[in-house]
Amino acid sequence: MKEYMLLIRNNADIKDQMTPDQQREFLNECMVYIEKLKKNGNLKSAQPLVREGVMVSGTPEAWKDGPYTETKEVIVGYYHILAKDLKDAISIAKGNPEFAYTKTAKVEVRPIKMVEEATAYTYPK
Repeated sequence: MKEYMLLIRNNADIKDQMTPDQQREFLNECMVYIEKLKKNGNLKSAQPLVREGVMVSGTPEAWKDGPYTETKEVIVGYYHILAKDLKDAISIAKGNPEFAYTKTAKVEVRPIKMVEEATAYTYPK
């Protein structure tokens, strides 16, 4: 099994458009999704992210720590998963409940680099 990061992107204010009942239903569906991934041996970790934050950029001589985002879209959470291959990881991503509740959801599927080829450095797990 290979490791992948599923970065969940959506509009920062998308939950404001849901009723409290829809929000509870969505969270319950997320719990079901997480339990299914755990049962199937696909889940390493998963966390939602707070919508607010700070973006740090620049250089040691000229740091900037400005608004987190200048667009509506933010990373709202992540799933660190195990999958046979990229096709399997994409299939897992398509099962995310975010898609059933909003039309603005996106899931970025990224393989995780375990070893740096140029130096043979193995990243910590």
